[in-house]
Amino acid sequence: MRLYAFLDPDDQAVVGALEDEDTVKPLGVGLRDLLEDGSLLDPGRLAAEVATIEERQDRSTLRPAAPIRPGKIICVGLNYRAHAAEGGRGVPDRPLLFAKFSNTVIGDGAAVVRPEGTHALDLEVELGVVIGRTAHRVPVEGAMAHVAGYVVANDISARDWQGNLQALREGEKGDGQWLRAKGSDTFLPMGPVFVTADELDPVAGVRLQSSHLPGPGRPGEGTSMPMQDSTTADMIFGVAELIAHISKVITLEPGDVILTGTPSGVGVFRDPPIFLEPGDRVRCEIEGIGSVENPIVDWSDA
Repeated sequence: MRLYAFLDPDDQAVVGALEDEDTVKPLGVGLRDLLEDGSLLDPGRLAAEVATIEERQDRSTLRPAAPIRPGKIICVGLNYRAHAAEGGRGVPDRPLLFAKFSNTVIGDGAAVVRPEGTHALDLEVELGVVIGRTAHRVPVEGAMAHVAGYVVANDISARDWQGNLQALREGEKGDGQWLRAKGSDTFLPMGPVFVTADELDPVAGVRLQSSHLPGPGRPGEGTSMPMQDSTTADMIFGVAELIAHISKVITLEPGDVILTGTPSGVGVFRDPPIFLEPGDRVRCEIEGIGSVENPIVDWSDA
């Protein structure tokens, strides 16, 4: 089932079932409520509940929201073979983990704010895995039973703060760690569509794409520029392996999100590099889920 997150009149994020791309049957509760009552892990039960709802709303009239504000956001670096190669890196022998926080989460259409002091924002389309039940030291074989579903996310990164040589101007150096580069406010746009685990199979190869729409005065103004285009078949460590690896030392709880890595085609490794500027728009899309699109604004205009 595909659920759509939107803001109710009190500005609270609630979800409804997507009857088709244009019509939503409102459930009147948030995604976390469905996690807590177990509905998301029982698609048949959820479908039966949705079948009783007669009200329908036009999706175009709703204000999209991020489906969840995660307790933990655990990210995986260099988890696509071609992405590791484009950066001149080898395939890691175990998942490389870092974290973002809930302050980074914004919804579709909300502005990504370029903070003061960075000039090298980049995009990263990622499959987000939403945890549905507590996972503590789970084996690979049982890991997928802990997945509630999936979202599309954009792991915005300040490449100069991250320390990528291609992003550094003369005399600059990175932070030595990624907290600012990955964890600044608005650095995790999340699409409004949540897809239950039974609807998507990352092992089969799900297509991920991103694009960049340059703003006024920029080369290519008004023309969508394809950036990333790959599938989850290029992932080094699959969803089950990631859950098993992470849960050995970090207990995963309902509502936590794992960002599973990004494919090749990011801006920093282009020649010349392509970075996001105020006035631009950025779009990330995943087959079977949907998209998230956001404008870029400068901190002084936010």
